[in-house]
Amino acid sequence: MKYPIGIQNFGEIRRDGYAYVDKTTLMYKLVSEGKYYFLSRPRRFGKSLFLSTLEAYFEGQKELFEGLAVSHLEKEWVKHPVLHLDLNTRKYDCKEALDQELNRHLEDWERVYGDEFSSRAPEERFLQVIRKAYEKTGCRVVILVDEYDKPMLQAIGNDTLQTEYRNTLKAFYGALKSCDRYIRFAFLTGVTKFGKVSVFSDLNNLIDISLDQRYATICGMTEEEIHANFDEGVGLLAEANGMTQEECYARLKRDFDGYHFTIGSPGMYNPFSMLNTLASQQFRDYWFETGTPSFLVYQLKKTGYPLESMTTEELSTDTLNSIDIMDENPLPLLYQSGYLTLKSYNQEFDEYQLGFPNREVEQGFIKYLYPFYTPKVQDKGTFAISNFVKAIRKGDAEGFMRRLENFFANGDYQVMGDLELYFQNTLYVFFRLMGFYVEVERHTTDGRMDILMQTPQYIYILELKLDKTADEALAQIEAKGYAKPFADDARHLFKIGINFSTSTRRIDDWKIVH
Repeated sequence: MKYPIGIQNFGEIRRDGYAYVDKTTLMYKLVSEGKYYFLSRPRRFGKSLFLSTLEAYFEGQKELFEGLAVSHLEKEWVKHPVLHLDLNTRKYDCKEALDQELNRHLEDWERVYGDEFSSRAPEERFLQVIRKAYEKTGCRVVILVDEYDKPMLQAIGNDTLQTEYRNTLKAFYGALKSCDRYIRFAFLTGVTKFGKVSVFSDLNNLIDISLDQRYATICGMTEEEIHANFDEGVGLLAEANGMTQEECYARLKRDFDGYHFTIGSPGMYNPFSMLNTLASQQFRDYWFETGTPSFLVYQLKKTGYPLESMTTEELSTDTLNSIDIMDENPLPLLYQSGYLTLKSYNQEFDEYQLGFPNREVEQGFIKYLYPFYTPKVQDKGTFAISNFVKAIRKGDAEGFMRRLENFFANGDYQVMGDLELYFQNTLYVFFRLMGFYVEVERHTTDGRMDILMQTPQYIYILELKLDKTADEALAQIEAKGYAKPFADDARHLFKIGINFSTSTRRIDDWKIVH
């Protein structure tokens, strides 16, 4: 089987015999029932391929769709002029970058439909190209915009440049409403949803299908689609890794499934990671290896966000649907970028709770956060997470604590803001990362933390205090009865009390009882 790694052109996939998961039933439903759409999905989730499929469909390339669902649904195959704007490939680091990219597309279209308005502003040129395409062909125009928000995302942290991009694109996309009578269909995609008060404020006829149950599976792969299209490939992957096919499916589900774009919808697998895994026959974090945008950490740190709240805070639909509030709350940005997904929904209060979709995303994101939220130490090898894990696995509680104490003591501290929040965020990242190698549960009470770590031979109960004493921490372990569930457990149990001092920015007191 040929896997379309990095290929986002529908025609190339179909002509050259690459694997293709048929999404044309949903495509036909879209084009039959509406006109203006917007879809938000994470990067590398199949948005570009879906736009390419729409382009081939509206260009009347019937032969590319033989054997697919739409071949039995579409009877006319009318050829429409298609204007495909792709903003995904450029680096937007100055005002001229966006102007140049828009100009490049406009010049291509004007060579086909006439350039007598080429001296005008980009939004007027776009309007005139749409009008002239309709007049020249006699068919209404199709507008496809890929990654409409790329310029603004790259400008996060530069308010002046972001405002420039926002104003330029607002005017440019506004041509869609002015040209309504010339347009057959328009589909815009992006990672994020800059709210209706900004880029799309004039496009009140744009239907947002990002949280629409009917289109939850329009990008990505469902488990059913994987079984139907890639069962042979999964078998080969299992054989290459010494697994049964059932074990292999379970590993794929753990690592790459779990995206939910509406509550109750099927879990969606990341197609980029799935295809790379099947093609290489190796399990790796392919999506994460393509890079994590630095603006995510920038927003988390800028807002002073408590990392613990990423998977506990509840968000309303309005909040989830916009990143215009990202200076107060970075969670909508994390959700729309694919690092968090929908986990539960409280219908009474219209509130969603978020969580990591799968192991690839959780582990990759925590590893990415680690250097940003932990002390900057000179000897990184000494403080590698593997050394902490090895100590826990062999029952070396004192070795673990000495290493943790030195972890804070030897760091380069230039901590700004709330020291308590710094301590909490540091420990969140540290123990979350530990949890990929040993069983870790974390609980908080009044801003303090207790941690349970388990291995096949050992149990560790840690109580962490701020500006108190290790004895007080141990007393709480006893008072709360944290050890009682393990009274009949044959494993060796350690109780560890820890205090962090905000004045020294270190662990200044710890004791172990066992």
